[in-house]
Amino acid sequence: MATKRNQNVDINILVVDDEQTNLLIMKEALSGLGRIIATTDPLEALELSVVYQPQITLLDIEMPKLNGLELCKRLLDNPVTSNTSVMFITSHNETEMEYRSLEFGAVDYITKPIDIRLCRLRVSNHLQLRLKSEALSIARGDLQDLLIQLPIFVSYWSPNWERRFCNDYSRNWFGLVTEKELVNNANIDMLIPEELANLIKDKIALTAVDKSTSFRFELNTYVTGTKFLEIHVKRRLNRDKLIGYIVTAVDLTKVVMTQNALLEEKEWLNVTLNSIGDAVIATDTKADITFMNPIAENMTGWSSSEAKGKSIKNVMTLHDAKTNVIQSNPIFSALEQQKTVRAMLDCKLSSRDGRKFHVENSATPIRNADGTLGGAIIVFHDISEAIAMTLKMSHLATHDQLTGLPNRVLLHERLNSALQVAKRKNRRLAMLMIDINNFKYVNDTQGHHIGDRLIQELAIRLVDHCSPDFIVARPGGDEFIVVATNVEKLTSLDSLASTLQLAINEPFYIDDKEHKISSSIGISVYPDDANNEDKLQRYADTAMYRAKKQGKNQHCFFGQDLELEFLHRHKIEFHLRKALETNSLEVVFQPQYSLKKQTIVGCEALARLHNCDNNEAISPIDFIPIAEETGLINQLGLQMLIKSCEVGKKLLDGGTPTRMSVNVAAKQFANPHFPTQIKNALTQTQLPSHLLQLEVTESTLMSGYEATKETLLRIKELGVSISIDDFGTGYSSLSYLKSFPIDEIKIDRTFVRDMEKNDLSYNIVKTIVCLAKSLELAIVAEGIETKHEERLLIDLGCDLGQGFMFSKPLSESNLVTALQSHNKVNV
Repeated sequence: MATKRNQNVDINILVVDDEQTNLLIMKEALSGLGRIIATTDPLEALELSVVYQPQITLLDIEMPKLNGLELCKRLLDNPVTSNTSVMFITSHNETEMEYRSLEFGAVDYITKPIDIRLCRLRVSNHLQLRLKSEALSIARGDLQDLLIQLPIFVSYWSPNWERRFCNDYSRNWFGLVTEKELVNNANIDMLIPEELANLIKDKIALTAVDKSTSFRFELNTYVTGTKFLEIHVKRRLNRDKLIGYIVTAVDLTKVVMTQNALLEEKEWLNVTLNSIGDAVIATDTKADITFMNPIAENMTGWSSSEAKGKSIKNVMTLHDAKTNVIQSNPIFSALEQQKTVRAMLDCKLSSRDGRKFHVENSATPIRNADGTLGGAIIVFHDISEAIAMTLKMSHLATHDQLTGLPNRVLLHERLNSALQVAKRKNRRLAMLMIDINNFKYVNDTQGHHIGDRLIQELAIRLVDHCSPDFIVARPGGDEFIVVATNVEKLTSLDSLASTLQLAINEPFYIDDKEHKISSSIGISVYPDDANNEDKLQRYADTAMYRAKKQGKNQHCFFGQDLELEFLHRHKIEFHLRKALETNSLEVVFQPQYSLKKQTIVGCEALARLHNCDNNEAISPIDFIPIAEETGLINQLGLQMLIKSCEVGKKLLDGGTPTRMSVNVAAKQFANPHFPTQIKNALTQTQLPSHLLQLEVTESTLMSGYEATKETLLRIKELGVSISIDDFGTGYSSLSYLKSFPIDEIKIDRTFVRDMEKNDLSYNIVKTIVCLAKSLELAIVAEGIETKHEERLLIDLGCDLGQGFMFSKPLSESNLVTALQSHNKVNV
């Protein structure tokens, strides 16, 4: 176990944030964990990190002079400071930023406002991991040092006989004298005399693949004199492929040369074995103990005098670590086979006083001077800490850190095993894909700490309502997966889904407040729907999206109709990806008219997708949702932005300057780099910024007031105008509308279409127009299809309009023609 550090001396924590208030909060959060070095200057932080070499560095991302990501890169690129563990603390809460910070080498990501307790726990956990990692590294170094001190030549060679490791760094073992520098991949003849090296190769070449070979060799050099060596050579295989050789050499010179000095030999052996770091037990040919060194005494709980003469199986009790079944001691195999034997993996030693150790050991036969078997020796050491660290790292790699449930990696492993069992026993297996409805809204309104607590409580609730042999996993985000095994009746799945949804619907009480959530569940069945993991998961996902479309608290089974829908969606996704990869996405433009002057004042850019096999049009109603679900919407939006700017620049150069209105998706708007993408597009195309307008929906603007306002202000600084699209269909707050830098409101086509025959729609349009006028905003009506609708809108004071009455969406060439025809389109 690692010794606890002096916190004020050994542990340094560097905190970098350009806000002094945040530094004070962080000092409070990290108080007592170590020495806190804080600065608001990222350049000073580079100097402080060299001086103090902190174990943990906490960085804000957005800082003047040098942002946190670049500062992180410089710290990790500098060999002096690269060992620090970087954690980002930032107001960014987008997953993409979290991805980027981790890609830059950060170990963790904490969002603001700072949860002091959570921050302290995370930093403390990373410190503990650092301390344990350092302890393990020291232990490994100690083990290598011990190998160097052993009176045995130990080496490991590549299949080409190039050195990978040996404990004869000084090259004195075989008496070789050479001026050549010893490099890592040195050939065998640089460490072992040529005659012996060739003999080693010949002996192992004549030995069966799964066998090892041992032989004696008499070495004569003017440096070493005469040495009698026992050489052991063994192949190392991995899946029947040769990966290297282990060559050891034991110096038997004293055994051969001092046959008449046995007592002196034993004393020398005792001194040697008592000084090494491993436990050593020697036995006679019956496996009765003749010797134990002090470390062996400590680990077994037996003194050497008590153990002498007793069978090793009664003193050194070995168990299988998993089954606790008693194992045979390797000494017996070494004596029987007369060769070195290692114990099986996952081996535990039970001491006399009840302590248990994970051990690694090997036993080797000992021969008398005349070559007859004289006994055996077993060497072993405690690897409990290394095993514990391995298990912890394995758990972290296979389990969701928030809930403790299996993550995507372990789900894959267990699901494949369950599928094999189901196939072998001819049983059904079902996957239930559970998605929490509108969970992003919970995070945005209640905070991520509440969202995390809800996820944790929900995980407990799901496990409680599932059979012990079910698999309950959290692949990530707000999705859970339940795998029901041994399904006898499909009706039981309907009942299970209903039970889980009722459990999810029950209120959650967090911090004395009630929270309610709902879910959508998609179900796919093996072998009815799918015969492998990938299809089972994709079909459950497809069924889940169908359930979402049907409303809250719905569950849906995958069926033939969904399979056709899945194939249809898959084809659309293929064509969309192809269009984006080849930059062949078509952009059309619907003109926007001044209702009073009947002239074109702008146009809205609209995406059009075609089947790349037969060029048939694919409706935006089909491909836009798929783009959003697959994450392709960002790439689609960026291509639309650039292409629209290119067309806008062509129109300007042709003498018909026209404002381009480009729709912005919610995920695109949430990207912290979106304003930069706009700036780059304007720079790339040389389009003046006043000829570009962005259309953002109400729901997008409502996703976090501060972040939305900051993004809008950054866009406005570029000179780009902003329009609220589909106004009246969302849940906007008038106070938000007043405080946001908006230029225009677009009335949704549903109100325009119904205003002739529906007084409520007419009054809604009237109210929106009055609201826009009072806020000095431009107003555009969408979907105008009749002269009567146009007249009503003009009478209400609406400025602009677009719709099929004026013009359908036009290709670039037709738009140029329309603009050149006296700025009027005759439909």
